[in-house]
Amino acid sequence: MSTLFLTLAFGVLVDAHISAWAKGMYCLGGADPTIDNANTNTAVGPLFDLPQDQWWFQADRGCNKVPPADGDILSIPAGGSFTVELANNRAFTTLSYNGTKTSEWPDGGVHPEDWHETTSGDCLPDGGWMHAQNESMTQGTAWAISYESELEKVTMENLVVFSVLEHSPWKRLVTYEAPAALPPCPEGGCTCAWLWAPLGCGQSNMYMTGFKCNVTDSTATTPLAKAKPPVMCGDDSSKCTKGAKQMIAWHQASGNNINTTGTDFSIPANSPAYNSRCGWTSGAQNDIFEDEDEADDKGTGSVSASVSVVRTATTFSVAASGSTSPFSPTTMVTRYSKLVSLTTSITTSSSTTEVAAAITTSPTTSPTAIEPPSPTFTTTVTPATTSDESDDECEA
Repeated sequence: MSTLFLTLAFGVLVDAHISAWAKGMYCLGGADPTIDNANTNTAVGPLFDLPQDQWWFQADRGCNKVPPADGDILSIPAGGSFTVELANNRAFTTLSYNGTKTSEWPDGGVHPEDWHETTSGDCLPDGGWMHAQNESMTQGTAWAISYESELEKVTMENLVVFSVLEHSPWKRLVTYEAPAALPPCPEGGCTCAWLWAPLGCGQSNMYMTGFKCNVTDSTATTPLAKAKPPVMCGDDSSKCTKGAKQMIAWHQASGNNINTTGTDFSIPANSPAYNSRCGWTSGAQNDIFEDEDEADDKGTGSVSASVSVVRTATTFSVAASGSTSPFSPTTMVTRYSKLVSLTTSITTSSSTTEVAAAITTSPTTSPTAIEPPSPTFTTTVTPATTSDESDDECEA
């Protein structure tokens, strides 16, 4: 048994690369859904020069058709962290053989702590699958999330990068941070993807592994903004895409959102990355949520809220709570505050008075109505209809 395992494992290492491994993973046991293969490396293969319908969630090898087992899901704690394993074969994770084939490293081997190239410019000795010369050249991995339970409904626009870990992949165990404001997933969970775009040491490819995931410990309500293509902005942060960003898609037959002109992909200027070169900081991405203007672009929204307005002779304050779709109570507080400040028909008194109001307004007109006090109100906001923005490819 031991001899057979070692032969199989050694055989797949020649062309091995890296993937994240955890329960909730697509293709965890390989591309055959009838077999749970403990010695599979199906998910680690790179994506290169493929049409988008083939590289998207590893459809080229059938992984998009092999979801995780019922009940298997990756937990993403809002405001917390989660740990996964990086390996070039499931055999070298704790998900196989009771973890007996694992080490600190993704290949189950033993390497020096300062593992590095022996000749300047060369790849790691016995570690070409790492696509790096040393730890400092591992340019970053990332996680993205879509609030769609069905893989067929996930798009580049609703799959948002929410966590980045610079200088990875390196060791087997890695920990990623999640934004505190991630809202709960819908019934059926969310869809996540582990992502990597290496720096040279081989083909200019990319990696994408699918997961079924669920956000835990969350009471947030603000949705994620529509993801926009990243830009290779280098040291000029003013050129970086701000806010929610798409995964890196490059050197594919179609679906690219970054194009580069250089041919030496060991040079950072020629290679996109999940790091500051494309506008990401290491850690939780806390700028990925909708603001009020973005919520307006989504169309009709409604709010059922309890609003309390405290006014004095010179000041007012507003508090709100309730349920929303798609707007948050905070957004409605902002809207109500603007209404109060813009409406001259409100009179102040020398003593504090609590009131509530019913409001109907449009982003294209000034607020116009304040109804008599009542304990609760329901607000319907009907913004002007806007067409979706076109997603042009960005160039370095």
